[in-house]
Amino acid sequence: MVKDIQPLNEKETRAGFGEGILEVARKNPNVVALTADLLGSMKLNAFIKEFPERFVQCGIAEANMIGIAAGMTIGGKIPYTTTFANFSTGRVYDQIRQSVAYSGKNVKICASHAGLTLGEDGATHQILEDIGLMRMLPGMTVIVPCDFNQTKAATIAIADYEGPVYLRFGRPKWPNFTAENQKFEIGKAQVLNEGNDITLFACGHLVWIAVEAGKILEEKGYSVEIINIHTIKPLDEEAVLRSLTKTRCAVTAEEHNVLGGLGDGIAQVAARHLPVPIEYVGTNDTFGESGKPLDLLKKYGLDANHIVAAAEKAISRKTK
Repeated sequence: MVKDIQPLNEKETRAGFGEGILEVARKNPNVVALTADLLGSMKLNAFIKEFPERFVQCGIAEANMIGIAAGMTIGGKIPYTTTFANFSTGRVYDQIRQSVAYSGKNVKICASHAGLTLGEDGATHQILEDIGLMRMLPGMTVIVPCDFNQTKAATIAIADYEGPVYLRFGRPKWPNFTAENQKFEIGKAQVLNEGNDITLFACGHLVWIAVEAGKILEEKGYSVEIINIHTIKPLDEEAVLRSLTKTRCAVTAEEHNVLGGLGDGIAQVAARHLPVPIEYVGTNDTFGESGKPLDLLKKYGLDANHIVAAAEKAISRKTK
């Protein structure tokens, strides 16, 4: 039952990254960290204290950071680049395309402060296009974990994955509800709850909001399947189709523009194999604004009530 999914505590997903990179660095001497003047925001203090010789402060020069990271892979290093999601993607897209994706470099692009929940820093920093940008790059793996524990596990897992990775996480404290010390499987969706009437596909912070929506829908008498699509690319098409075969309709929920993100990935799979009603929950072709994270999610239609409304609409569109 959805009601049985409860948070263990509240922690920042970026703090999960900080703990994860320290843990994986203790196991793998090739792991190195680079930052663009944001070591505190990226929770790198403990890493730097323990491994000062494996840290590069690039300053406010994100494009240069990507170039340095690409070069370090030639010597066998596994560089984790760190800055805000806006600067990790939009500011350096050409460098990522040419120096990392095109040549298949083993760079881990780790991006914090993504989406509306960045909050008061406003539209210039709240990138809502980054999943789409990274999805479109050939060979790029895109991961958006849902909480502290999963971000930590994903940070550890990507060190053993050969090839470029975009790892996206956030700024605020958020419900931490997945298992501690979990094994993270790249490309494998996580079924949080099984149901027959509607599937809620979500990623990142919106997974917990989908759980909240699932509880409301359950109270209304619906049987709800909730799937955490933590790996946007490669997408677990088998899991998507298995669920859609049961429920015959879905809602996608993401802290991202409805254009180009998780929703489009799910819809592409459905269009090719099993066309069913799908409703999108995400920002609707707009920039954000300054405000408190939860207030912004509500204003832009990314809260539990909007997911419930989208689910009921999708259910009503099902062919009998």
